[in-house]
Amino acid sequence: MSGMTSLDVLTAMDRVRKQVVRTPLLTSAAFDALVGRRVWVKDETKQRTGSFKFRGALCALSTLSKAERAAGVIAGSSGNHAQALALAARLHKAKATVVIPGDAPAAKRESVEALGARVIAYDRRRDRRDYLVHQIAAGSGQTIVPSSDHRAIIAGAGTVAFEMLQEAHDLAAVLVPVGGGGLLAGTALAAAHRSGLRVIGVEPVTANDTQLSLRNGRRTPIPAPDTIADGLRHTEPARLPFEIIRHLVHDIVTVPEGLIAEAMAHLWRYYRTAAEPSGAVALAGLMQAAGRLPDGPIGVVVSGGNTDWPVYRQLLDIGMERTERNLDAPLLH
Repeated sequence: MSGMTSLDVLTAMDRVRKQVVRTPLLTSAAFDALVGRRVWVKDETKQRTGSFKFRGALCALSTLSKAERAAGVIAGSSGNHAQALALAARLHKAKATVVIPGDAPAAKRESVEALGARVIAYDRRRDRRDYLVHQIAAGSGQTIVPSSDHRAIIAGAGTVAFEMLQEAHDLAAVLVPVGGGGLLAGTALAAAHRSGLRVIGVEPVTANDTQLSLRNGRRTPIPAPDTIADGLRHTEPARLPFEIIRHLVHDIVTVPEGLIAEAMAHLWRYYRTAAEPSGAVALAGLMQAAGRLPDGPIGVVVSGGNTDWPVYRQLLDIGMERTERNLDAPLLH
């Protein structure tokens, strides 16, 4: 396997605790009544840079040598890792370059630029992002800090679940969005010592690369997916996270686009949390699979809240309309 354990997450917690926000663990009696069980929502929209990604980026920067930081860092990202790396680099007085899709939300790009990072845009349907990152790094001498495929990134992401499990002691399952797999792998490591606790990944139906890879027993690429969850448009899971996921994760749930918008609406209505589509996917997974989850309280990770206001407003309207239409129906699919 990867050789990583829950001790890596504990070490990461020591590395980042002074600079990350200990994000709130939210509850709603009204939503609990709707789904017929206790739900704990870990709200990473309140993290610095608006997503869980800051935890991993900060952890990764703290493990680099002075020479590596002096050379600068570079990464490819859909936007949230880019923002996180930009802030982590600034805190460590290092220069950062990020390679992001040309169609990434403007709010994410503007935030990266405001933090002082250099932005290079690419076409996600034509360009090979990772090849481009390696090409730039080879020419510049910068250190690559991947968004998922890195031990410190995975361990840092696992601190989300570490905090959750410190406060919610009786969870039956934790649902986590899965893109490259760093957050899901880190969660699985953090939860590995909890006997009986199920860790479940959630991804859009159209971006089911992790589900398909687990079925095939190997990383299996898919065509560039079309989904409102822009942070989960991966074509295959990252190598190192997948090795952890295939051994420690219990299941993958896939969700349709409409249910993601509905989950965004529920997060606003019941938790006053403005989640981006990727961030709302885990709650959509609860709504999709509530009837087949184990009995007991459920933890849900809301991974981020960075999206353009017009897009958020449009999706929230769609989600609200769906929830109003189905409000009397049980959320069991």
